[in-house]
Amino acid sequence: MMQRQMTPKQPAGWPLRWELLMRYRLIEIVALWEGRLTTTHLINSFGIARQQASKDINSYLREIAPGNLVYDAKLRGYKPSTTFTPKVTTGLADEYLHALASCKDFAHTFHQLDLGFAHTELLQPPIRQVDPAVLRTLVQAAREGLKIDMGYVSLTSPDEESRIIAPHSLVCTPLRWHVRAYCEKNRDFRDFVLSRFRGFHGVEGKAEQRQQDDNRWNTPVPIELIPDTRLTEYQKAIIETDYNMHQGKRIIEVRSALVPYAVQALNLDLTKIDARPEAQQIMVANLAEVQRHAF
Repeated sequence: MMQRQMTPKQPAGWPLRWELLMRYRLIEIVALWEGRLTTTHLINSFGIARQQASKDINSYLREIAPGNLVYDAKLRGYKPSTTFTPKVTTGLADEYLHALASCKDFAHTFHQLDLGFAHTELLQPPIRQVDPAVLRTLVQAAREGLKIDMGYVSLTSPDEESRIIAPHSLVCTPLRWHVRAYCEKNRDFRDFVLSRFRGFHGVEGKAEQRQQDDNRWNTPVPIELIPDTRLTEYQKAIIETDYNMHQGKRIIEVRSALVPYAVQALNLDLTKIDARPEAQQIMVANLAEVQRHAF
């Protein structure tokens, strides 16, 4: 059975304003994982006045999650109640860890939060240089359904080339950003590394090929992960917990076009088996199916 990530239930009075929803989410994340929420968290994160921060906490308790937080005089802040139930978050540790990981990218939002940054170290890959003008052009072309002429360099070509593409989606992998686009030269949808664009040469009209025409983008592929079968039962149990497996497996659904990046992110080699099962740890149970999309 496909393993799906939990999603928060939308309560009555669900906020329609994005910024208010973000403040409600921060209230839950800080309270749940730090065990202490104060108005200062909201003040420093969103640049709002103390009166507004207090109002947000009260409206969260009144409209979103009555009884979720209780005020603790000793802590001089709010803490989760014994009946705390996530309403605008999933309650998964990843949300807190992602908030920590975001501190460098969103220092203007998170740098003053009391989220344990002093005890956190973030290892980031080298930042790839992306021309802001190029990125804006790609985003606008994708939004408006345009076909554009871009300068592009690749490792297989000795010189910069003019590529007429119809971009439809930005893709973030653990190592770099791509844009998924229809390429007139290849007569197919391809991935283009953002840092390898060298300029914008003009609009070529409306795109004939859009996201809905990208078969690999619209084809879901399940990647069925299992512990390496050579491990002991004790070791398998550890791996099952690490990867949140159920009944000895974890199924991750990925777009066909993104299978190569998922395989890379999972540190898998689909062409060989590592000599040491402790090093490999996981295997792909539906290997033949995944291999058809890993190109």
